Amino acid sequence: MPILNVKVSAQRTPELSERITEALLELTSRVLGKRRDLTAVVIAYVDPRDWYVAGKSLAELKKASFYFDVKVVDETNTKAEKARYVGEAFEVFARLLGELHPESYVYVQDVRATAYGFGGKTQEYRHQHPDQ
Repeated sequence: MPILNVKVSAQRTPELSERITEALLELTSRVLGKRRDLTAVVIAYVDPRDWYVAGKSLAELKKASFYFDVKVVDETNTKAEKARYVGEAFEVFARLLGELHPESYVYVQDVRATAYGFGGKTQEYRHQHPDQ
């Protein structure tokens, strides 16, 4: 049930979108233990000429970058799992985009089960009513 909001400094292609999606689905299910069939990925592309780090565009720096956040229910993942996820995500994007600027970010958001859900039900409701 996580949703990943992804921004990448690249030109959009269907192939790149598919590769990013597949890599993040695999990583999120393997490292964080989230169900692939309930995971959504939204990708936004930013022209490297419009992505700045320390006042210089990525185009000028000849580097790529990414940012994404993933929302997971609080207390469903350990600190070690989240640290591993951040590290492996950086490696994934380095393979997909080439030389990355170190200012590329992953944000694992721990959200309260009472304030997060899908299909009109919170995760807390699902926990309290497992048969529904």
